[in-house]
Amino acid sequence: MKQMKKLIAIAVLFFGVVSLTNAQTKVAHINTQQLISAMPEMKNAKAEFDKLQQSLGADIQASVTEYRNKLTQYTNEAPTKTDAENDSRKKELAELEGRIQEAQTAAQKTAEQKYIDLTKPIQEKALAAIQKVARAQGYAYVLDETPGSGLLLADGTNLMSAVKKELGITQ
Repeated sequence: MKQMKKLIAIAVLFFGVVSLTNAQTKVAHINTQQLISAMPEMKNAKAEFDKLQQSLGADIQASVTEYRNKLTQYTNEAPTKTDAENDSRKKELAELEGRIQEAQTAAQKTAEQKYIDLTKPIQEKALAAIQKVARAQGYAYVLDETPGSGLLLADGTNLMSAVKKELGITQ
């Protein structure tokens, strides 16, 4: 009986300490997507990325225009050409179409890699600022309130203004 009372007392004490510890855990939230899009570095990265996409798109568009011109020419001249010439032209058009598709795939890969290269340092800088502010204000957890992140309720402290201040963003 005495041991049972001791076990109950220890259990109550243990759960009381755990409850007290949990009650002291501070949680905050921030919309990282909104933060990153407000950073001046992101605006510069977006401008550079858009310029790259325009350049890649212009190269592909030139090839598409060449393909269309040849297709129109070959279609108009087909009745006056021999079967061998028409077969050769079809083969040439198929090769040109294949090169265009390869160029589109390569351009997409290049654009994706460039986007990653441009945004990774920005994301790391934002994360570092969030961590610095959260630690300075004593938060144990910071949840991301970006739409689709799984955060359903955000009544806690929003760190957006403090992190923007840390990054020197005045908006």
